[in-house]
Amino acid sequence: MSAQITAVIPCKNEREQLAACIASAREVADEILVADSGSTDGSLELAESLGARVIEREYRTYGDFQNWAIPQAAHAWVLVLDSDERVTPTLAAEIRSVIAAEPQHTGYSIPRRNHFLAHPIRFGPWMHDHCLRLFRRDAVRYVGNTDHAHAKLRSGTVGSLRNHLVHYTCTSYEQYLPKLQRYAATQARLWHKQGRRTNIFQMLLRGPFRFLQGYIGRMGFLDGVAGLQVCALIAYLSYLKHARLLELQHSSARHRRAEIESEIERDRLSPCDTAVVSLSAA
Repeated sequence: MSAQITAVIPCKNEREQLAACIASAREVADEILVADSGSTDGSLELAESLGARVIEREYRTYGDFQNWAIPQAAHAWVLVLDSDERVTPTLAAEIRSVIAAEPQHTGYSIPRRNHFLAHPIRFGPWMHDHCLRLFRRDAVRYVGNTDHAHAKLRSGTVGSLRNHLVHYTCTSYEQYLPKLQRYAATQARLWHKQGRRTNIFQMLLRGPFRFLQGYIGRMGFLDGVAGLQVCALIAYLSYLKHARLLELQHSSARHRRAEIESEIERDRLSPCDTAVVSLSAA
Protein backbone atom coordinates (compact mmCIF):
# COMPACT_ATOMS: atom_id res chain seq x y z
CA MET A 1 0.00 0.00 0.00
CA SER A 2 1.43 3.39 -0.99
CA ALA A 3 1.90 6.16 1.55
CA GLN A 4 -0.94 8.63 2.02
CA ILE A 5 -0.70 12.39 1.57
CA THR A 6 -2.14 15.40 3.41
CA ALA A 7 -2.55 18.61 1.42
CA VAL A 8 -1.98 21.60 3.73
CA ILE A 9 -3.60 24.83 2.50
CA PRO A 10 -2.94 28.04 4.49
CA CYS A 11 -5.89 30.36 4.17
CA LYS A 12 -7.29 33.78 5.07
CA ASN A 13 -10.30 35.16 3.22
CA GLU A 14 -9.73 33.02 0.14
CA ARG A 15 -13.30 32.00 -0.62
CA GLU A 16 -13.00 32.86 -4.32
CA GLN A 17 -9.94 30.63 -4.78
CA LEU A 18 -10.43 27.91 -2.19
CA ALA A 19 -12.93 25.60 -3.90
CA ALA A 20 -10.80 25.23 -7.04
CA CYS A 21 -7.67 24.68 -4.95
CA ILE A 22 -9.31 21.96 -2.85
CA ALA A 23 -10.75 20.27 -5.96
CA SER A 24 -7.30 20.10 -7.56
CA ALA A 25 -5.70 18.83 -4.33
CA ARG A 26 -8.21 15.97 -4.17
CA GLU A 27 -6.59 14.54 -7.32
CA VAL A 28 -3.66 13.43 -5.16
CA ALA A 29 -4.35 14.01 -1.43
CA ASP A 30 -6.05 11.66 1.00
CA GLU A 31 -6.66 14.47 3.49
CA ILE A 32 -7.25 18.20 2.93
CA LEU A 33 -6.13 20.32 5.89
CA VAL A 34 -7.07 24.01 5.69
CA ALA A 35 -5.08 26.11 8.16
CA ASP A 36 -6.99 29.35 8.65
CA SER A 37 -5.77 32.59 10.20
CA GLY A 38 -8.94 34.59 10.76
CA SER A 39 -11.13 34.36 7.66
CA THR A 40 -14.35 36.39 7.75
CA ASP A 41 -15.61 35.78 4.19
CA GLY A 42 -17.05 32.29 4.64
CA SER A 43 -13.86 30.42 3.73
CA LEU A 44 -14.12 28.18 6.82
CA GLU A 45 -17.68 27.13 6.10
CA LEU A 46 -16.84 26.48 2.46
CA ALA A 47 -13.80 24.36 3.35
CA GLU A 48 -15.82 22.26 5.79
CA SER A 49 -18.64 21.81 3.29
CA LEU A 50 -16.07 20.45 0.82
CA GLY A 51 -14.88 17.86 3.34
CA ALA A 52 -11.69 19.58 4.47
CA ARG A 53 -10.46 19.49 8.07
CA VAL A 54 -10.06 23.03 9.39
CA ILE A 55 -7.65 24.30 12.05
CA GLU A 56 -7.37 27.92 13.18
CA ARG A 57 -4.72 30.19 14.68
CA GLU A 58 -3.52 33.79 14.39
CA TYR A 59 -0.99 34.62 11.67
CA ARG A 60 2.40 36.10 12.59
CA THR A 61 4.70 35.12 9.73
CA TYR A 62 4.36 32.56 6.95
CA GLY A 63 7.12 30.34 8.29
CA ASP A 64 5.79 30.42 11.84
CA PHE A 65 2.29 29.57 10.61
CA GLN A 66 3.48 26.67 8.46
CA ASN A 67 5.59 25.24 11.30
CA TRP A 68 2.43 25.16 13.41
CA ALA A 69 0.15 23.70 10.75
CA ILE A 70 2.27 20.97 9.12
CA PRO A 71 2.77 18.76 12.23
CA GLN A 72 -1.03 18.50 12.47
CA ALA A 73 -1.28 16.64 9.17
CA ALA A 74 -2.69 13.14 9.61
CA HIS A 75 -0.39 11.49 7.05
CA ALA A 76 3.37 11.06 6.77
CA TRP A 77 3.67 12.88 3.44
CA VAL A 78 2.60 16.52 3.06
CA LEU A 79 1.88 18.59 -0.03
CA VAL A 80 1.76 22.33 0.70
CA LEU A 81 -0.52 24.40 -1.54
CA ASP A 82 -1.41 28.08 -1.42
CA SER A 83 -5.02 28.82 -2.27
CA ASP A 84 -3.99 30.47 -5.56
CA GLU A 85 -2.22 27.29 -6.73
CA ARG A 86 -3.58 24.29 -8.61
CA VAL A 87 -2.40 20.69 -8.96
CA THR A 88 -2.65 19.70 -12.62
CA PRO A 89 -3.69 16.12 -13.58
CA THR A 90 -0.18 15.42 -14.89
CA LEU A 91 1.44 16.65 -11.66
CA ALA A 92 -1.02 14.60 -9.60
CA ALA A 93 -0.13 11.47 -11.60
CA GLU A 94 3.59 12.12 -11.12
CA ILE A 95 3.19 12.60 -7.37
CA ARG A 96 1.16 9.39 -7.07
CA SER A 97 3.82 7.53 -9.03
CA VAL A 98 6.64 8.83 -6.80
CA ILE A 99 4.81 8.04 -3.56
CA ALA A 100 3.57 4.62 -4.75
CA ALA A 101 7.13 3.44 -5.21
CA GLU A 102 9.62 3.64 -2.38
CA PRO A 103 10.46 7.38 -2.49
CA GLN A 104 14.16 7.94 -3.11
CA HIS A 105 14.18 11.36 -1.45
CA THR A 106 12.82 12.97 1.72
CA GLY A 107 11.34 15.90 -0.19
CA TYR A 108 10.59 16.99 -3.74
CA SER A 109 10.88 20.39 -5.39
CA ILE A 110 8.05 21.29 -7.75
CA PRO A 111 8.36 23.83 -10.61
CA ARG A 112 5.70 26.52 -10.73
CA ARG A 113 4.11 28.08 -13.80
CA ASN A 114 3.16 31.58 -12.69
CA HIS A 115 0.30 33.52 -14.28
CA PHE A 116 -0.21 37.27 -14.50
CA LEU A 117 -3.79 38.34 -15.26
CA ALA A 118 -4.42 34.87 -16.75
CA HIS A 119 -1.26 35.01 -18.92
CA PRO A 120 1.35 32.28 -18.27
CA ILE A 121 4.77 33.78 -17.55
CA ARG A 122 7.77 31.81 -18.82
CA PHE A 123 10.55 34.39 -18.62
CA GLY A 124 11.61 37.38 -16.54
CA PRO A 125 11.95 37.44 -12.74
CA TRP A 126 9.46 34.58 -12.30
CA MET A 127 11.30 32.08 -14.48
CA HIS A 128 12.99 29.03 -12.90
CA ASP A 129 10.53 29.12 -9.98
CA HIS A 130 10.87 25.91 -7.95
CA CYS A 131 9.56 25.27 -4.43
CA LEU A 132 10.04 22.43 -1.97
CA ARG A 133 6.38 21.50 -1.49
CA LEU A 134 6.19 17.71 -1.21
CA PHE A 135 8.00 16.19 1.76
CA ARG A 136 7.84 13.92 4.76
CA ARG A 137 5.86 15.68 7.49
CA ASP A 138 8.46 15.27 10.24
CA ALA A 139 11.53 16.10 8.16
CA VAL A 140 10.98 19.77 7.30
CA ARG A 141 10.93 23.20 8.91
CA TYR A 142 10.19 26.57 7.38
CA VAL A 143 12.92 29.18 7.88
CA GLY A 144 12.82 32.96 7.41
CA ASN A 145 10.88 35.82 8.97
CA THR A 146 9.06 37.12 5.88
CA ASP A 147 6.10 36.01 3.77
CA HIS A 148 8.65 34.24 1.55
CA ALA A 149 9.94 31.84 4.21
CA HIS A 150 11.01 28.56 2.61
CA ALA A 151 10.92 24.91 3.59
CA LYS A 152 14.21 23.29 4.60
CA LEU A 153 14.81 19.60 5.27
CA ARG A 154 16.24 18.63 8.62
CA SER A 155 17.82 15.60 6.99
CA GLY A 156 17.70 13.64 3.75
CA THR A 157 17.84 14.75 0.12
CA VAL A 158 15.64 16.77 -2.23
CA GLY A 159 14.48 15.40 -5.58
CA SER A 160 12.78 17.27 -8.41
CA LEU A 161 9.45 16.69 -10.11
CA ARG A 162 9.01 17.50 -13.79
CA ASN A 163 5.39 18.69 -14.00
CA HIS A 164 4.33 22.19 -13.00
CA LEU A 165 2.19 23.52 -10.21
CA VAL A 166 -0.04 26.25 -11.65
CA HIS A 167 0.20 29.52 -9.69
CA TYR A 168 -2.28 32.34 -10.31
CA THR A 169 0.10 34.90 -8.87
CA CYS A 170 -1.78 38.03 -9.87
CA THR A 171 -5.45 37.92 -10.81
CA SER A 172 -5.96 41.71 -10.56
CA TYR A 173 -4.07 44.79 -9.48
CA GLU A 174 -6.57 45.21 -6.64
CA GLN A 175 -5.56 41.78 -5.35
CA TYR A 176 -1.81 42.04 -5.98
CA LEU A 177 -0.79 45.57 -4.92
CA PRO A 178 -1.68 45.07 -1.22
CA LYS A 179 0.57 41.98 -1.27
CA LEU A 180 3.48 44.07 -2.52
CA GLN A 181 2.86 46.60 0.24
CA ARG A 182 2.89 43.83 2.84
CA TYR A 183 6.01 42.19 1.39
CA ALA A 184 7.88 45.52 1.36
CA ALA A 185 6.88 46.48 4.90
CA THR A 186 7.85 43.08 6.29
CA GLN A 187 11.23 43.04 4.52
CA ALA A 188 12.01 46.62 5.57
CA ARG A 189 11.29 45.84 9.22
CA LEU A 190 13.54 42.79 9.03
CA TRP A 191 16.37 44.77 7.42
CA HIS A 192 15.98 47.53 10.01
CA LYS A 193 16.13 45.03 12.85
CA GLN A 194 19.29 43.53 11.33
CA GLY A 195 20.92 46.97 11.17
CA ARG A 196 20.91 47.22 7.39
CA ARG A 197 20.76 50.76 6.00
CA THR A 198 19.81 52.32 2.68
CA ASN A 199 19.94 55.76 1.10
CA ILE A 200 18.14 57.79 -1.53
CA PHE A 201 20.46 56.58 -4.30
CA GLN A 202 19.72 52.91 -3.58
CA MET A 203 16.02 53.71 -3.34
CA LEU A 204 16.06 55.36 -6.77
CA LEU A 205 18.43 52.97 -8.56
CA ARG A 206 17.47 49.51 -7.30
CA GLY A 207 14.11 49.60 -9.07
CA PRO A 208 15.48 50.39 -12.56
CA PHE A 209 18.23 47.80 -12.04
CA ARG A 210 15.69 45.09 -11.16
CA PHE A 211 13.56 46.07 -14.17
CA LEU A 212 16.46 45.74 -16.60
CA GLN A 213 17.59 42.52 -14.94
CA GLY A 214 14.18 40.92 -15.46
CA TYR A 215 13.14 42.51 -18.75
CA ILE A 216 16.47 42.24 -20.58
CA GLY A 217 18.70 39.87 -18.59
CA ARG A 218 16.00 37.25 -18.10
CA MET A 219 14.18 38.01 -21.37
CA GLY A 220 10.94 39.19 -19.78
CA PHE A 221 10.15 40.98 -23.06
CA LEU A 222 9.35 37.55 -24.57
CA ASP A 223 6.21 37.45 -22.41
CA GLY A 224 4.85 40.54 -24.18
CA VAL A 225 2.77 43.13 -22.34
CA ALA A 226 2.26 40.78 -19.39
CA GLY A 227 6.02 40.36 -19.05
CA LEU A 228 6.51 44.11 -19.13
CA GLN A 229 4.03 44.56 -16.29
CA VAL A 230 5.60 41.80 -14.19
CA CYS A 231 9.06 43.36 -14.51
CA ALA A 232 7.66 46.80 -13.65
CA LEU A 233 5.92 45.46 -10.55
CA ILE A 234 9.04 43.64 -9.33
CA ALA A 235 11.00 46.88 -9.86
CA TYR A 236 8.34 48.75 -7.87
CA LEU A 237 8.62 46.21 -5.06
CA SER A 238 12.39 46.73 -4.93
CA TYR A 239 11.91 50.51 -4.76
CA LEU A 240 9.22 50.13 -2.09
CA LYS A 241 11.42 47.98 0.17
CA HIS A 242 14.12 50.65 0.23
CA ALA A 243 11.59 53.47 0.61
CA ARG A 244 10.05 51.76 3.65
CA LEU A 245 13.50 51.10 5.12
CA LEU A 246 14.41 54.77 4.63
CA GLU A 247 11.17 55.70 6.39
CA LEU A 248 12.14 53.53 9.37
CA GLN A 249 15.63 55.06 9.46
CA HIS A 250 14.18 58.60 9.56
CA SER A 251 11.70 57.58 12.24
CA SER A 252 14.49 56.13 14.39
CA ALA A 253 16.62 59.25 13.82
CA ARG A 254 13.78 61.53 14.94
CA HIS A 255 13.22 59.41 18.01
CA ARG A 256 16.92 59.49 18.85
CA ARG A 257 17.08 63.28 18.38
CA ALA A 258 14.15 63.70 20.76
CA GLU A 259 15.95 61.56 23.35
CA ILE A 260 19.16 63.59 22.98
CA GLU A 261 17.30 66.91 23.30
CA SER A 262 15.58 65.61 26.42
CA GLU A 263 18.92 64.58 27.92
CA ILE A 264 20.44 67.99 27.10
CA GLU A 265 17.51 69.73 28.75
CA ARG A 266 17.89 67.63 31.91
CA ASP A 267 21.65 68.31 32.02
CA ARG A 268 21.09 72.04 31.51
CA LEU A 269 19.17 72.24 34.75
CA SER A 270 21.66 72.34 37.63
CA PRO A 271 20.71 70.91 41.01
CA CYS A 272 20.06 74.48 42.16
CA ASP A 273 17.92 75.22 39.11
CA THR A 274 16.00 72.05 39.75
CA ALA A 275 15.31 73.10 43.32
CA VAL A 276 14.13 76.55 42.16
CA VAL A 277 11.84 75.00 39.62
CA SER A 278 10.46 72.67 42.27
CA LEU A 279 9.84 75.54 44.68
CA SER A 280 8.17 77.59 41.94
CA ALA A 281 5.90 74.71 41.15
CA ALA A 282 4.99 74.39 44.83
